[in-house]
Amino acid sequence: MQKAVFVDKDGTLISDIPYNIDPEKIKFLPYVIKSLKEIQKAGFKIIVITNQSGVARGYFSQDQLESFRVQFSNKLLQNGVSLDGFYYCPHYPKASVKKFESKCVCRKPLPGLIFKAAEKQDINLSESFLIGDILDDIEAGNRAGCKTILLDSGGEKNWNISYLRLPDYLTKNFKDAAEYVLHE
Repeated sequence: MQKAVFVDKDGTLISDIPYNIDPEKIKFLPYVIKSLKEIQKAGFKIIVITNQSGVARGYFSQDQLESFRVQFSNKLLQNGVSLDGFYYCPHYPKASVKKFESKCVCRKPLPGLIFKAAEKQDINLSESFLIGDILDDIEAGNRAGCKTILLDSGGEKNWNISYLRLPDYLTKNFKDAAEYVLHE
């Protein structure tokens, strides 16, 4: 079995621009590229796990999101990082696109996307990490059995702490998060 680092996209890897699918607006946060290279060199798969309710809300289509995913992956590859997966939840309970109206198991804080990736890619969740910028990310990682890192970059506004929402590690930058992964 393999080990992985599951990462949220917006506010963790790139600047958080709500509902952005414009590849021209992709701006990697400080230390992300160098840190992802080090994580990958240490033998971890890198897998994006992201809620994308913009599909359900009618802001963009799945085809547009897929085009963004390809360009996002290419931008990482151009910087020396090969993405091993990009899993997203298009659902939202109060969707305007009824096809995506759902209380699904893939929308974080539920761990469905992590379980899907782990099954598909033969990942040992107890040796894997999740890095995210909000407590819903942390809860999903904890529910899946991963070690969790909260990147306190200003994304979390609610701070409703509970056992499932308590990260194993808290930091302000991605470089520090990567060092925790590499030395844990």
